[in-house]
Amino acid sequence: MTQPFNPTPRPGHLSEVLAGQVIAVTGADQGYGRTISAALASAGASVVLIGANSETLATAASHLEHTGGHAIPIKADVGVPLDWLSAQNRILEIFGALHGIVHLADKRSHSEFTSLSENEWMDLFNCNLKSTVGIAQIVRRRLPGTWLTIIGPHLDERGLQAHPQRGALRGLVEQAHTEDLRLNLLLPSRASSSDDTLDAPLSNAVLALAAPGMTHLRGNVMDVPMPPIPKIRALDAYPL
Repeated sequence: MTQPFNPTPRPGHLSEVLAGQVIAVTGADQGYGRTISAALASAGASVVLIGANSETLATAASHLEHTGGHAIPIKADVGVPLDWLSAQNRILEIFGALHGIVHLADKRSHSEFTSLSENEWMDLFNCNLKSTVGIAQIVRRRLPGTWLTIIGPHLDERGLQAHPQRGALRGLVEQAHTEDLRLNLLLPSRASSSDDTLDAPLSNAVLALAAPGMTHLRGNVMDVPMPPIPKIRALDAYPL
């Protein structure tokens, strides 16, 4: 059964706990990827920001550096195995190690199930499933000690197409021990709010799994309850 994960934040308690770790985050220039990258950098990790847009990646990396973190951007389409392999090799050239990966496999559909086109489904498949399997496969071949935490499709996605994606990721994570892989899956209850405070529960879950003392945890699928996004009142949005 999926277990909920709802850690209580304690400001400052994670400072430098990840010092010396090199952690890559996919989709790091937006949404949950941006928030998670900032949390990992604040905890002392060297963060590799991976995504498809060079400009937004560079901006995100610059912001983390200015706030005292250590981050570098690498452009790559992780849905293409050779792109991920190239990014992984570049990380090893720069740092000599890659301790962990946080992979955002949470691309959302904009269509109802009955109107979902084949192209839309294949885009979801490539972004959320193919990319995850490809990363896990390459890590198993080349970096068997590296952990992988997956952020899966959000629980507020009610379309039928979300269920086979979650099911496939669950199966991969729960059986990854047969290949001696350390995989865990986090399922946030909603999409990103783009507010680090509101999205902190997911970042805290990622940090907990990344902590050196938690390397024995694998094969877990955890729901992460997120606080609701406040509704903006009309008078607040349009002051007189």
